[in-house]
Amino acid sequence: MNGEHGLFMRYALEEARRAFDEGEVPVGAVVVHENRLIAAAHNQRETLRDPTAHAEMIAMTQAADALGSWRLLDCRLYVTLEPCPMCAGAVVQARLPLVIYGTTDPKAGACHSLYQITEDARLNHQATVLGGVLRDECRQILQEFFAQQRAMGKK
Repeated sequence: MNGEHGLFMRYALEEARRAFDEGEVPVGAVVVHENRLIAAAHNQRETLRDPTAHAEMIAMTQAADALGSWRLLDCRLYVTLEPCPMCAGAVVQARLPLVIYGTTDPKAGACHSLYQITEDARLNHQATVLGGVLRDECRQILQEFFAQQRAMGKK
């Protein structure tokens, strides 16, 4: 399971480390088209003061720019944390066929944990979602970040 998917998830983890170093919640995302990395991003909500600046949203915007189209057909989104409702909705809107994530998000996950937005047959598009790729590494960086935040007295 970790072969090719693991390789691209490692790029997403590099982005998550960048977020960690910037004091952002360490989530990273990359978009792959025709087996080529076309977008890489990490959370920037604090930096940009933008509630929509999730790693997935930024990566999808970069990918659309790279392809010259909002339709991200034949693309794969790799993200270290299960997408939230906003990001899962954007996956549907972008017509992304495949999402691969690292660890589940029991508080806001919208692909498997709380909701299944990406696979909802009532919507005009569905995406296949594969979870658990490099799960331990993806979970570890989040746990380390939040432990550090608690130690510093931050929420």
